[in-house]
Amino acid sequence: MRKDKIGFFEHNTLVMQVSGHFTLETEGQTVSMTDGQMLLIRKNQLGEITKLPTNGRDYQTIVICLQEEMLRKIALEQYTEPINKCNGPLNVLIPGNDFLRGFFQSIMPYVQNSEAGITESMGLLKVREAVQSLLHTMPELKDFLFDFSEPHKIDLEKFMVTNYHFNMPVEKFAYLTGRSLAGFKRDFQKIFGMAPRHWLTEKRLSEALHLIEKKNKKPSSIYLDLGFESLSHFSHSFKKRFGKTPSEYLVLDKV
Repeated sequence: MRKDKIGFFEHNTLVMQVSGHFTLETEGQTVSMTDGQMLLIRKNQLGEITKLPTNGRDYQTIVICLQEEMLRKIALEQYTEPINKCNGPLNVLIPGNDFLRGFFQSIMPYVQNSEAGITESMGLLKVREAVQSLLHTMPELKDFLFDFSEPHKIDLEKFMVTNYHFNMPVEKFAYLTGRSLAGFKRDFQKIFGMAPRHWLTEKRLSEALHLIEKKNKKPSSIYLDLGFESLSHFSHSFKKRFGKTPSEYLVLDKV
């Protein structure tokens, strides 16, 4: 099993599970799928993906990024009436059907012969085909795909306490809480009494200390899950904060 830290889904994303077991965990939803299933992931989300090979086969997915620029063009071409703001689930399992299965079959030669590559024009054509296949299968996805509104202002304290472990710039945290960078820093200072980067480091290190001291976790098994870019960066920050490296602390704790 492999868990990949996915900091930020910037665009709507269509995933086809070719083989293996896939689980997506976001703040309010957990979705799983296996061979042949399809999932549409909403843009502007933080999440983690767990990948698990099954039945002795390699794990394989096909991922198609539905960038907003292309979606805006399609919306302008096809819809003249206003499009509603999407209020449904942020991640939607797509029912299997011949149209979508045929679409993904047409993608497979490019996946299996990746060294040959795919031209930009062909790539754009395939993205358009993906959108049309989705709308044919579930017309109600119009609001999901063509909602171009910005994230609304949300509870900053709750969001940060839940999502501090994601490794991404402060600017992204600001955007996802519906604030300008200046507004985010101002609100953050009022709530936490310190700058965002300082708080993030302190929060991550405090959690690391708890996991090592109380859960006997190895430094190499937790640093990525806590938002550190590398083991060396984690060890340096930990020693600067607590006076000993995580490994030294773990050894001392066992004595």
